[in-house]
Formats: sequence, C-alpha cells, structure tokens
Amino acid sequence: MSDPTSPLRVGLVGYGLAGSVFHAPLIAGTAGLRLHAVVTTDPERRARLAKEHPGARPVDSVEQLLADPARLDLVVVASPNRTHVPVARAALQAGLPVVVDKPLAATTAEARALAALAAERGLLLTVFQNRRWDSDFRTVKQLIADGALGTVHRYESRFERWRPQLKAGWRESPDPADAGGLLYDLGSHLVDQALHLFGPVEHVYAETDMHRTGATVDDDVFVALTHANGVHSHLWMSAVAGQFGPRLRVLGDRAAYTVYGLDPQEDALNAGQRPGPGWGVPAERDWGLLGTVDDARPHPSLPGDYPAFYAAVAATLREGSAAPVAPDDAVAALSVLEAARRSAAERRTISLSPAEDEIAA
Repeated sequence: MSDPTSPLRVGLVGYGLAGSVFHAPLIAGTAGLRLHAVVTTDPERRARLAKEHPGARPVDSVEQLLADPARLDLVVVASPNRTHVPVARAALQAGLPVVVDKPLAATTAEARALAALAAERGLLLTVFQNRRWDSDFRTVKQLIADGALGTVHRYESRFERWRPQLKAGWRESPDPADAGGLLYDLGSHLVDQALHLFGPVEHVYAETDMHRTGATVDDDVFVALTHANGVHSHLWMSAVAGQFGPRLRVLGDRAAYTVYGLDPQEDALNAGQRPGPGWGVPAERDWGLLGTVDDARPHPSLPGDYPAFYAAVAATLREGSAAPVAPDDAVAALSVLEAARRSAAERRTISLSPAEDEIAA
C-alpha cells in the first residue's frame, strides 16, 4: 500500500463502455483514489483516455501493468467477461486487491476459486454491483427497512430495452466462456438486487428466448425466484420490449410501491457529467407511487449514489471496513444464474438444494 497520505494508485484493465463510462470517472472522482494506469491498445480509446484522464498512463497489456506491483494499490477489471477470472487471478497472485465488473466469473466454481484465493492472501476482492446504488433500489430498500410496505410477498423488477437489431461484440457470443446474453448481463444486476433484499433462494424457474433475427444468445428472459423467507421475486430482462413495464413493483400486506424509468446516473455519465451537487437525483415526475389503490401518492426518491461504491473500496483498503460487495454475494448470484439457465433448458423448476433437485429430476 502506498503512503497513507497519498491517493491509492489504481490500474484499470479495459477502456470500453464499462471502463470509460463507469469506472474511470468514478475512480477519478473518489477522494483517496487516483487513476494511475489503463490497459488499452485501441488508438481511439487511448486518445479518449489522454483527453479525459491526462494523468493516467496507457499500458499495452495486463502483464505490463502487473510487472511492478509496487507501483499499484488496486486493480480494476473492466474488460470482457471471459477475461475477468484470469486477470483477477493474476492481480491477486501479484499481491494486489481487485475490483471486478459483474459478473465476477462465468461459473460459480470459478467465482468460488477466486474468492478462496483472495481470502488465502488476505486481499480485497469485490464486484462492481453498481445497481445497488440506483435511486429506485435505494428507495425500495429504505421502504422495506422502515416497514412502509408491511410484509413483502412479491417483488417485481425489470430491465427492458428496445434494441431489436443485433450489435457486434462479445455480448452476442454464444460461447459460455463469454457469459453473453441478457441473463448474465442484466440478470447479474437483477438477481443480485433480489438476493440483497430478500436473501437466499430455494427454487428457480426461468424462460429464455431469442427473438432478434440472427440472435445466438438470449434477448428476452423471465426468472422467478422463491426465497427461503417466502418472498417471490419475478425478474424480467429484454432487448425487444416495445413498451416498458414498471422498473420495480413491490407488494406488501400494508402497501405497494411502483416506479417507472431508469436511474439517471448511467445517462449522466454517458453524457460526460460527473458526480457533484445534485448528482443522481431523479426528477419529481419520476418518483414512484406508494400506497394502495385507495390512496397511492408520489413518494420522494432517494438520490442514486454510484460514487458510494468506490468510496467504500477506499475505506476498505485504508481502514479495513467491509467490502461494498462481498465475494460470497457474487457466488450466490452466479449459482442462481446457473440454475436459471438450466431451468430454461430443461423446462422445469430447479431446486438449489441438491437433494431436492435430484428427487425432482
């Protein structure tokens, strides 16, 4: 670790969408962190890096980045999914703490192995589950904690888009190592949020479809989870939704909460805006409705707070506080995603208890 009075030096692997829009700006805007080096060989991305973060040096490869681990305090992996495990493993073996974009790995087994390596070496391993800091999700979490909904029995969550044309890139790859398709892309967020709110899952049912011409990965997905506490989570992911349903609808025995639209932070980052006063605050017209059919009223939304993730990372490294997302959380989410993929393929409900699943099979 560098001098306690100096910012922690961050090496970022990848400067595509995840690296340039999310990680680099949030790292650069976090007190106590400094974007030190970025692995990218693409000339256009290097030019963009020089313009947006002139203090960060471009690096040709992960091997070059890790050649002298003493020059870094943290590695962030924002490269394509199939590289997450080997890059994170190399960084941990070099003695460096690691942040990995979601999903942590393509399989539960790989995620467990990474978590075990980090624990063995006493190093931070955490996953960039930024959607835990969405405005709508933070608001729902507070409403549940405050008892405003009573006992929740159903949780509905959607990430829906209208993108009927295929896009080039690894996200459209059917190779399991790429973890492409919406189940692993958007589902990584939705499953993580459901587990974060309601805990372990006992049964998983899923439907996956490919509707776009030429598609080789799922572009329309439904997942139903039965949590151990009895709550039912229904999750939708789609690239072919011509009209969108509610982003969240949560039903309790006292009241319900429904909200439409997406948290504003991604659009703001894409537009070049940076965290500051008023960051992440939804317009009043985008507030959700809280209550029942007899008395539902707009309820003020909490601001979104993506900067909180890297602030927590800095606190973990400097003060030893808990990681913002535990590796075990990523393992649990991947076990659900794997069960969902199996459920869709076998057209049956999957139990996450091996004994029960063997009986059902």
